[in-house]
Amino acid sequence: MSLDTDILLWINGHYSEWMDSFMWIVSRAKTWLPLYVVLVGLIACKYRSWKTVLFILLGFGVAVGLSDWICSGLLKPLVCRLRPTHEPAIDPVHLVNGYMGGLYGFCSSHAANTMACGLLFSLLYKNKIATASLMTWVALNCYSRMYLGVHYPSDILAGLVIGSLLALPVYWALRRLVLPEPEPPSCGLLR
Repeated sequence: MSLDTDILLWINGHYSEWMDSFMWIVSRAKTWLPLYVVLVGLIACKYRSWKTVLFILLGFGVAVGLSDWICSGLLKPLVCRLRPTHEPAIDPVHLVNGYMGGLYGFCSSHAANTMACGLLFSLLYKNKIATASLMTWVALNCYSRMYLGVHYPSDILAGLVIGSLLALPVYWALRRLVLPEPEPPSCGLLR
């Protein structure tokens, strides 16, 4: 077996009933709808101009939409790497609620989409607590996909790279096109 498989089976093999429930909830996209509403609200409060906020939301749509399309629409059918839950060559993985995911798993759309969203927001909002919280959210989402047995660690890593590579140019484009000039540093306690 490969290191990729060994890591996946170690994560997936350390399960419990409460973790099954928790990771199932974490992995669902609908779980995070309130977070997205909060993120939009924070962006609206920071930038205030409806045109700027509209362009920023469009930027999120581009970054997350492209990351999802590249992973699910392009790479999964091109690479055709079976998810661990569909791979007959490895021991059966622990299934939660009978969930096996689609046939192919490279690369993780969850990892790409959450990283694109989390990184872009962090670059726009520039707050250490918000950034740490969002990166924890990204990590938790990624871990849940391995815990559920539907992605190898390399699927996750590839998704994180794709999400990052899409968030960065979107941020640079927003900075160049619509974001106000940064304010000079202040001498106050809050930075």
